Amino acid sequence: MVSEFNQKITSKMLEVAQEKAHSLKINVKYICKVPGIYDMPLVIDELLSKSDIDAVVTLGAVVKGQTKHDEVIAHATAKTLQELSLKHKKAVSLGISGPGMQEKQAYARIRPVAERAVEAAINISKELQRIR
Repeated sequence: MVSEFNQKITSKMLEVAQEKAHSLKINVKYICKVPGIYDMPLVIDELLSKSDIDAVVTLGAVVKGQTKHDEVIAHATAKTLQELSLKHKKAVSLGISGPGMQEKQAYARIRPVAERAVEAAINISKELQRIR
């Protein structure tokens, strides 16, 4: 799941995440794009309801603007993603950088955030399978 807002950053995050998934031999079934991170939950809810989906990786960048809007959006989204993960008992990784960062910081976080989001989704899924 990738946000199209801040696309110069998020498109690179998607490339990194795809590389990481490929290197780990992970089968990516869907790549879904939404306008912004706040728009992710509805599509994620639908994905998690599918029996062939074990986890969802989220990718986005929340860059600080003139107001605290970045904080409101990031906090609301993170909470909802956690709720969806618990509802479906499947991994939803938080590959969303920010809030409170400038564009330069977002670029610096592309690789580490995208790679860790993929790794987290895989590791959580494996652990869930192990204990079930």
